[in-house]
Amino acid sequence: MKISEVSKKYELSIDTLRYYEKAGLLPNIKKNSSGIRDYSDTDCERIEFIKCMRSAGMPVERLSRYIALCMQGDDTAEERRNMLIQQRKELIEKRDTIQRSIDKLDYKIDIYYAHNTLKVK
Repeated sequence: MKISEVSKKYELSIDTLRYYEKAGLLPNIKKNSSGIRDYSDTDCERIEFIKCMRSAGMPVERLSRYIALCMQGDDTAEERRNMLIQQRKELIEKRDTIQRSIDKLDYKIDIYYAHNTLKVK
């Protein structure tokens, strides 16, 4: 799959895909004889994983380390698992912070209705 197709499919700019490649997130992208990138199914699966981890807040540097460990093989499985556990913990903390903010907003909104300053529609 060409870079423009990957860009469209995964809603990532071509510049972002090139950046991910330079940052080590997408190592070993094959190129045809004309130098045009040809993304494999495995590369596309990695892009899906990268998008998921970036959405989970994992910094590019940490994700790059994770992928480098993946390429080293099974001996790094424990370290990789620990990285994912840590990212999950951070994401749960972020979710809890967001939930507290939502609860506070709900409380403040309810005050307006309790004081009859607004009518429920």
